[in-house]
Amino acid sequence: MRKVAVIVLVIMTSVVIAASVMAQSAVKDECVALCKKAAEFINEKGLDAAIAEINNREGKFVAKNTYVFLMDLDGNRLAHPYATPGYPKIIRLFDMKDTTGKLFVQEYIKVAKIKGEGWTEYMYPTPEELKKDIPFKEKKSSKKISFVYRVPGKDLMVIAGFFE
Repeated sequence: MRKVAVIVLVIMTSVVIAASVMAQSAVKDECVALCKKAAEFINEKGLDAAIAEINNREGKFVAKNTYVFLMDLDGNRLAHPYATPGYPKIIRLFDMKDTTGKLFVQEYIKVAKIKGEGWTEYMYPTPEELKKDIPFKEKKSSKKISFVYRVPGKDLMVIAGFFE
């Protein structure tokens, strides 16, 4: 009887892991597709139209599991659908660190300049954690996985990510 219980537990665990991997793969595909569509939009409609669309929480670059934001290769955030109201529209984030001290914006830039596209990982508080009225360093962090895509022909990058 104990062997049967162990076998059932192993099978159930395998199913859960497989489902999690498939779900993460779908979100990754969504990140890549949104970034490439945003880059195409920038090249077709221009920067001003793209900034307006990317800043729109109800816009075409906000999906169920992720959203796109726009940065230049100097580390300035140009558009973000969930930017804090009252903050300047353009914010220099070049030296921004995750909760472990990693300079993740500089990693975005490196990926965009060297490879043109790729994945990055860093530790960051979830949106729910960010709302808590405690110092940043005390907020609980989760692994964030982000896709960085350099806009062809421009010194811009679009990024979309999700929490693992």
